Amino acid sequence: MDRNPSPPPPNCNQEDEEDLAGGDCIGSTVYSKHWLFGVLSGLIQIVTPESAKSGSDDDEQQMELTEETENEICRVWDMSMDEDVALFLQEFKAPDIFMGVLAKSRCPRLREICVGILGNMACFREICVSISSCEDHGQVLLQCLCDSDPPTLLETSRLLLTCLSQAEVASVWVERIRQHPSIYASVCFIMSSSTNVDLLVKVGEVVDKLFDLDEKLMLEWIRNGTARLPDQPQEDSEEQPVFSFVPSILEAARQIRSENLEGLDVYMHILQLLTTADDGIQAIVQCPDTAKDTWNLLFDLVCHEFCQVGDPPIILQEQKTVLASVFSVMSAISASWAAQEHPKREEGKCSSLPPIKLAPTDLDLPLIDSLIRVLQNMEHCQKKPENSTESDPEEPTNCGSTQDEFHMKILKDISCEFLSNIFQELTKETVAQGLKEGQLNKEKCSCAFQSLLPLYSPVVEDFIKVLRKVDKALAEDLEESFPSVKAQA
Repeated sequence: MDRNPSPPPPNCNQEDEEDLAGGDCIGSTVYSKHWLFGVLSGLIQIVTPESAKSGSDDDEQQMELTEETENEICRVWDMSMDEDVALFLQEFKAPDIFMGVLAKSRCPRLREICVGILGNMACFREICVSISSCEDHGQVLLQCLCDSDPPTLLETSRLLLTCLSQAEVASVWVERIRQHPSIYASVCFIMSSSTNVDLLVKVGEVVDKLFDLDEKLMLEWIRNGTARLPDQPQEDSEEQPVFSFVPSILEAARQIRSENLEGLDVYMHILQLLTTADDGIQAIVQCPDTAKDTWNLLFDLVCHEFCQVGDPPIILQEQKTVLASVFSVMSAISASWAAQEHPKREEGKCSSLPPIKLAPTDLDLPLIDSLIRVLQNMEHCQKKPENSTESDPEEPTNCGSTQDEFHMKILKDISCEFLSNIFQELTKETVAQGLKEGQLNKEKCSCAFQSLLPLYSPVVEDFIKVLRKVDKALAEDLEESFPSVKAQA
């Protein structure tokens, strides 16, 4: 972080060197126990009753750190990334000191540093378990998530994510968060109002992890945001605002979309997790404005930002997971809209056309173009070089190749399902418009068929029937290329 530059190592005089030679070092490091004790003692003075006297002068002093004190504590922050130092701090109850500072200090910078040190220490399993097992510590840290200082919020989110990633204590933190409704409001407020990209990404990662760990908590948060619609008047002007969860997610996604692809990926995955539950889909579609805002954002991403004409096909490697989430959410939204529009249709066979669009070509054709381009790029990425051998023992292996293939398969499956749903609804007029504007041609149709067959054979057959009414020659040409379709047409 820019706020915590690594300070230069301390200058040791002759007395310091003698201390180091006499066993003053922390573990295998060159850090001094004596110096660290001095810094911790200074922190203790901050939280002792004598230093917490009331009075405006004292309050003002608590809001600032001297440059020397800040540099010393920042040095501890850097040192705490070392396991020997972290264990030494744990052994001498340093977390209790940091928690005391968090509970009593009004200095934002000091609070940020203390949470940052705890976050570094929690990266080590033994310390993470120790911090997490203390209920008082848990309460103090969760309260920090309601802080008004963005850097403190960032470090608190980093610490919570570290703890949630530790299997032994994750459930403890989930339950604590469930018991604190204020956390929901704080998270929504951050997502809907912050312009700090780093903070938005880290808070998104916390939410994503929470929902992945506990669907019950996800449903509770969804219902928190739908208990009262945002446009309902509040009888009491002093009452806390009720945040709607999905609009908060959308605002955060808009804020980071052009600056942090990984962060956008996180927020799209949160939306995808919501669509795995009926309540989550309803949270998106039940309010027309929210539904339209969600659809428009996703539509803009896939049609005007990701995997565009002229982009190298390999860019799909970077965008595969976010595209999978986006297409999955769009497919779920459109299916829900269609179910409302055609309630008698069998479940799972819903139209993909939302009723809010102005005309079929305004929606279907750009989506078809984007989906087929994704499939084309995927096919290009999966091709082996012409001179490559099946296996070369001296060629270094790519450790992430198996995972990449897994994510590519997910993207392909989601893309094909979504494309098949759109194909089912294409009319003669829409197909004619697509041929005229170039979203549909032999090359693109062939790529689509290659991906859709044989799983979606009925969809391809129906499309051929419609195409034959518009361009008989192209339909026959495609039938020749795909005999299985011709035989059943």
